[in-house]
Amino acid sequence: MQKHYRRWLAAGSAVAALVVTAPIAAATQEKSSSQTALNGRPSFKMPFECGQRWLGSNWRGHSPAHSIDWNHYNAAGGTDDYGRRVFSSARGKVLASYYSTSTGYGNTIVIGHGDGWRTRYAHLKTRAVKRGDHVRAGQRIGRVGKSSAVYNISPHLHYEQIHDGRTVVSVIQGVRWSDYLKRYQTSKNRC
Repeated sequence: MQKHYRRWLAAGSAVAALVVTAPIAAATQEKSSSQTALNGRPSFKMPFECGQRWLGSNWRGHSPAHSIDWNHYNAAGGTDDYGRRVFSSARGKVLASYYSTSTGYGNTIVIGHGDGWRTRYAHLKTRAVKRGDHVRAGQRIGRVGKSSAVYNISPHLHYEQIHDGRTVVSVIQGVRWSDYLKRYQTSKNRC
């Protein structure tokens, strides 16, 4: 009789555990699915050579919001980014490669990465890819410049991550670039 009672108690406990944890598991699974949708973002890397340390900044009034301007500094503290090579942050297809005369972007490249994700690289000195080209992560796409049909600017790379047509807060190599931020980051692209 005690054996049956213990079996019944064990079975009852298992059923109770299932009843209690099933809604939690379902909620966790739902959360995982929504996180997957949010985390469907490609693993973007910095658009620069492995080991290079760049200063990124975005500020109130920067257009569009959430975009980052990148500058590289030499050992003496002077900027030396003009003409440095720019690489694709992730693999994808070149959706646009043009010189903008109607915006301040100048030489611009837009790469589509799937699932509504794009990256934009602007103010380039040169563009090494054309519309329709397929690029791999770390492929050279251009060189840092100061091109703009509208503004007189200093050399830098203007960079955006775009999802479903809207510029979003960038996540680069797992680091979130909140608005109004200025900090250094070291590239892991092409490592």
